[in-house]
Amino acid sequence: MTEQHLDVAQLQRRLAEFAAARNWQPFHTPKNLVAALSVEASELVEIFQWLTPEESARVMEDPDTAHRVTDEIADVLAYLLQLCEVLGVDPLAALSAKIDRNEQRFPAP
Repeated sequence: MTEQHLDVAQLQRRLAEFAAARNWQPFHTPKNLVAALSVEASELVEIFQWLTPEESARVMEDPDTAHRVTDEIADVLAYLLQLCEVLGVDPLAALSAKIDRNEQRFPAP
């Protein structure tokens, strides 16, 4: 499967298949997935915690740090997609609706 052909539903299926093959579904409750999402987001924060704004803008220039950032972003996204699957939330529709609401709340000057 090439990266260009991936979509949210395919990724959610792969994550579900991965969990099913390991019998992890009983642990993938909304509470546990939200906790795991928080932990992974915190691990992403940790990479940036003591960087200046300028250093944070250049974080992807170092291959080792770039790899860590990419892995943590993937972990955050994986747990978020799994949470959406368990709760029956379409993440792209939810984001689109939120953008619509924000455009109404915060109109451009």
